[in-house]
Amino acid sequence: MLGLKRRARRINKALAEQYPYAHAELDFRSPFELLVATVLSAQTTDVTVNQITPLLFARYPDARSMAEADPAELEAIIKPTGFFRAKTRNLTALCNRLVDEFDGEVPGRLADLVTLPGVGRKTANVVLGNAFGIPGITVDTHFARLSKRFGWTESDDPVKIEADVAELFEPRDWTLLSHRVVFHGRRVCHSRKPACGACAVANWCPSYGMGETEPEKAKKLLKYELAPGQEELLSKLLAETHRAAEIRMESQRRPL
Repeated sequence: MLGLKRRARRINKALAEQYPYAHAELDFRSPFELLVATVLSAQTTDVTVNQITPLLFARYPDARSMAEADPAELEAIIKPTGFFRAKTRNLTALCNRLVDEFDGEVPGRLADLVTLPGVGRKTANVVLGNAFGIPGITVDTHFARLSKRFGWTESDDPVKIEADVAELFEPRDWTLLSHRVVFHGRRVCHSRKPACGACAVANWCPSYGMGETEPEKAKKLLKYELAPGQEELLSKLLAETHRAAEIRMESQRRPL
């Protein structure tokens, strides 16, 4: 276990250096918005969700208004995310539960969140970690795939994966670890063609070699801001991250 833990933490360190700007890729301004956006993200991309949520939250800014929404109107707005009828039913039921049992507010406890319609541990941990600052490991398809490739777990069960990975890291690292692993899965360690030759954690990955190892060929497999020609976007993301850090430091210096 000690060797596995050391290697796991070295991988996390390398991912932190590779993705200093790792964050929740769903746009949100409140726990409610993040909860709804995460429910909508099932079977679609965060990009698609981010395209429809400005209109959605302008029309329904809170649980009460969404609970009272005309289902046909709600369906029309969220249709691009797919499975829109089922998602409409889930959102309506979820918002009614928030209104009836939590005074319209999103609860900040895992035990409460998982009682909401359409909310499992993954969604609950996303909300807790990013809207409430409560550490959580988010096991989506990317995290599950990479956890097995890294040798952190042998299980396919999300709950078991979460428990196995939690043993390797301090709780304070769980939320950012989740972002970094998901970032890496989306950009480098793809399901079918991982870009092993362009991987920042290749030296510590027991699955190195299952994908393209030739560096130039591997670079062509990269996606998002790491892909060749995306240097300007990467610089922008880094600048935004540094500015956010400066703002946090400035706020900490202010006298109470």
